Amino acid sequence: MTSVLQFGSLFTQLPLAFKTSESSSSKDLNQPQTETPAEFIQRLRRVTGLRKEDVFCDLRVPEQTQLSKDDISVVLLTGHGVFCIDVKTWRGKVSVQSANWQIQVREEETNFTNTRVEQIEDPLRAIKRKSQSLSAHLKRSGVPVREKLFFPRVLFLSSDLDLDQSLQNRPEIVSQPQIQDFLCSFRESYMSWISDALTPAWISGHLSYSALDSVRSVLSRMGTWDVLKLQSGEQLRGDYQNCPFISLDRTQTQTMEFSGNKALSADSLWALLGHTPQVTVKMYKRGTRGWLGKTLNATASIPSSSCVVFRVSGDETDSKIPANTVHSITLSI
Repeated sequence: MTSVLQFGSLFTQLPLAFKTSESSSSKDLNQPQTETPAEFIQRLRRVTGLRKEDVFCDLRVPEQTQLSKDDISVVLLTGHGVFCIDVKTWRGKVSVQSANWQIQVREEETNFTNTRVEQIEDPLRAIKRKSQSLSAHLKRSGVPVREKLFFPRVLFLSSDLDLDQSLQNRPEIVSQPQIQDFLCSFRESYMSWISDALTPAWISGHLSYSALDSVRSVLSRMGTWDVLKLQSGEQLRGDYQNCPFISLDRTQTQTMEFSGNKALSADSLWALLGHTPQVTVKMYKRGTRGWLGKTLNATASIPSSSCVVFRVSGDETDSKIPANTVHSITLSI
């Protein structure tokens, strides 16, 4: 059963689709500025020198559930293997409590200091599970990759993070001071490139060029999240389900733009005059741009009272969003 979206309960979701639901990632003005996920991706591309088509952001691992915990922040495809990285902006003191992690965050107010304690799922266990799911998906797609060529990592962007001693030496963890060295490790020298080109994969243990092409092809067909932008500027990540009077092929359509939205009072006036207020929806082709910009695929007019059915990431039910409040929808593959 669908439920009407309550806008007051929503918060803006960032376009790069990294999770912002964890309150431990909230910023304190008194704390050092933490690199944002978007800034980290820019640095990653600049420092590693990896090709654009070998860096996959917010990749959704195909599973039966569609919750946000099933996506991987960054997947890097290299000759040495597939690096699955979950990026966190947490701050505070982190310790291990049985199957979960515990985060203690100090919050300084004007007259007192408060410590907030949170219990969260073990991120190392989560990224290992998602790496295994990705391996299984590649195998089902006819591209088997040995498990030892998958490298799960959890990367922390905040310098204001105190990891428990038992976690500091874990190879799967990349703390803020280690980020630059971690990124530089992906650089390949000319001699290394020549060596990989001349050494058979069964000797080097690396992915062959043909295997890289096959894995790249599968990863490029995996979806991320659809992004719905509201007229207010809020952006929601999730899955576009449908909209009455609109039929589209998402393999051919990348963006839907809604226009002609009128205020409710104007809509009411038109209704009194016997006219049904309309919203114009323009659908643009995927991956093609003409000399004048995006290539228009189709146009449709729908009643302004129509609703877009959208499953916000992390929700278990669909939400109905009034079409006259939607600015655009960007569709993933």
